Amino acid sequence: MDRTRLAHERTLMAWVRTATSLISFGFTIYKFFQLETQREALHLTHPLIGPNEFAIIMIVIGISALFLGTLEHRQSLQQLRAEGANVPRSTAMIVASLVSILGVIALLAV
Repeated sequence: MDRTRLAHERTLMAWVRTATSLISFGFTIYKFFQLETQREALHLTHPLIGPNEFAIIMIVIGISALFLGTLEHRQSLQQLRAEGANVPRSTAMIVASLVSILGVIALLAV
């Protein structure tokens, strides 16, 4: 049971890593094009999806992936508890919550 619980913790931490990459990459794209536009008066044509929209999409995908990974983790822990395992509080869940707050702040900043 402990190995199974730890496997679920590792899986959630992988989701956290992926979501953090998506959120930070999206925010970096936004800031890069914001600085380039201000510095060089870069005039982009109006494509279907511009840099700002792409950055927002990346951040939203990161937040969504983290949310879905957290739901899956929670369901897995509930199944372990139903089988009678003593499951302590999930540290990965706390980290996922903090990263999701970071993602929402990044989305609001964009």
